[in-house]
Amino acid sequence: MNLTSTEVDAYLRVLRPLLAGLTGCDTFVLPPFTSIWVARERLAGSGIGWGAQDVHPEGDGPHTGDVSAAMLADLGCQYVEVGHSERRRDHGETDDEVARKVRRVVDQAMVPVICVGEPVYGSVSAAIDQVTRQVELALAALGPSERAGVVIAYEPVWAIGTGARPAEPAHIGAVQARIHALLRSLTGGPDPRVIYGGSVDESTAPGILAADAVDGLFVGRAALDPRAFARIAGIAAARAGAESGRSTT
Repeated sequence: MNLTSTEVDAYLRVLRPLLAGLTGCDTFVLPPFTSIWVARERLAGSGIGWGAQDVHPEGDGPHTGDVSAAMLADLGCQYVEVGHSERRRDHGETDDEVARKVRRVVDQAMVPVICVGEPVYGSVSAAIDQVTRQVELALAALGPSERAGVVIAYEPVWAIGTGARPAEPAHIGAVQARIHALLRSLTGGPDPRVIYGGSVDESTAPGILAADAVDGLFVGRAALDPRAFARIAGIAAARAGAESGRSTT
């Protein structure tokens, strides 16, 4: 819940030229609902994607104040964030509700960015148990080929927010490697991209991207500064240029 439409307009006027010519990674922004139209206007033809931070699990109907997947698709959204820990915390979202939202997003030919993460710091094995269950449940309503098109955002809840403890690259790599293994079994082929979010900034980005099985970054607070976001995207692009595949920020 940051930036008014006017502020998003100013933000994107700075960001677009900074990312012009950037190759090797896919970039996207997820502004508040009230500013998606601004992203459509300012980013058209730029190569930078845009999307939404949430969606309602029903296609339409008597749900005053909510936003449907069809409404987001009509605004040109390519991505929709689903299941963020703050939605789970503030609105009591369940894994079943997340799965229903994912289904709606895919039905409208958009990419769900599915947030998963363990709530408290603990062992890698405990994190893997919790996170892989979240992934399985989130993808339960999709077929194998549809599952291959999602993006999984691993965000340990304890690593999110001001003053949070950053996760160690070894922890990130171990969890994401198991997510990838699970996804391969669920798709029967190539697995989706698994990106990482949680205390991502210019100082932590290189180490995170160097960890095993990290396909890109999901940037929160640091992305509120368009110049900082552009520098982080540059780090991801440089890393992708040194390896096969594409990163996502």
